[in-house]
Amino acid sequence: MIQNKKIRVLVVDDSMLFRKVLINNLSKKPNLDIIGYAVDAFDAQKKILQLKPDVVTCDVEMPRMSGIDFVKQFLPKYPVPIILVSSLNLSVFDALRAGAVDFVSKPDMSREYDVKTFINSLTLKISIAAKAKVKVPGTPSALPTITRGASLKCNMSALSQNNTVIAIGASTGGTEATLEVVRNLPADTPGIVVTQHMPEGFTKMYAERLNRICKMEAKEAENGDKIVKGRILIAPGNLQMEVVRVGVSYTVRCYSGEKVSGHRPSVDVLFHSMAKSVGRNGIGIILTGMGKDGADGLLAMRKKGSYTIGQDKDSCVVYGMPMVAQNIGAVCQQASCANIANVLMNHLNKL
Repeated sequence: MIQNKKIRVLVVDDSMLFRKVLINNLSKKPNLDIIGYAVDAFDAQKKILQLKPDVVTCDVEMPRMSGIDFVKQFLPKYPVPIILVSSLNLSVFDALRAGAVDFVSKPDMSREYDVKTFINSLTLKISIAAKAKVKVPGTPSALPTITRGASLKCNMSALSQNNTVIAIGASTGGTEATLEVVRNLPADTPGIVVTQHMPEGFTKMYAERLNRICKMEAKEAENGDKIVKGRILIAPGNLQMEVVRVGVSYTVRCYSGEKVSGHRPSVDVLFHSMAKSVGRNGIGIILTGMGKDGADGLLAMRKKGSYTIGQDKDSCVVYGMPMVAQNIGAVCQQASCANIANVLMNHLNKL
């Protein structure tokens, strides 16, 4: 872990204008040291080996080789933390699967506020990446694939299926961690609501990705959507999402509220609404991420009788949110990312 020293950053971008914006703005940050830049993936490979940066920022759209292909080819040989800088691009999730730590959405360069917000977000993500575990598929540190998932069965009564709501919260590393948890859950699993720290636009693409891979249906949540068995609802980027009880059923409320715990959507908002509206019929799962968003909400859920699961340290990209939740007594059981689905189904089948 890097402490009390500047984070050495290499900027990779083929646009001279955008490179300048990045270098000029990031150089002003007291905790960062911009040690150089590369103009494409091949230049980046040489510079990384020469300069040995702590973190690399990498454009997705580049000539000769895309940032996505660069991550896939280079990371297995040299696992350096990489933050992708991307416009709306579905392939960014492939790069996260390949081991990139996180991504940040490209700003509208004509709007000063957008650029400032982007730089602040990128600076935070660089700080997190410097402390993160790089998990490259095929290496010991990678997230294991669930091998027993095909045999998972939901043996709950219809009443329990409809009364139960599962809430998942995650941040850095969470796109892949959430996928590992839900990908092999049976199609009749109780309804799932997910808050993942992710920009507007990307949440819809992420939901579509889950929908293609999972046995359950997945979609980006819209205000008033019903939470029903077999469905996963993803909180929309830049909106808060709450669970609301309507008679004997549950719906989601999506709204443009203030940031909570520094985030919109916020895991705490989701979990506190679960404590209030679902209580003992709720299940809360807190996954990898920096900070403490979701810890207080998970504790509120547990106090109301919900069953709660926290991802363990070894399988986290960043053991922040689950660590705080564990330390304050919010977690009933810790489990590795690969085993959370089994822990969840074992609990559901006792209901």
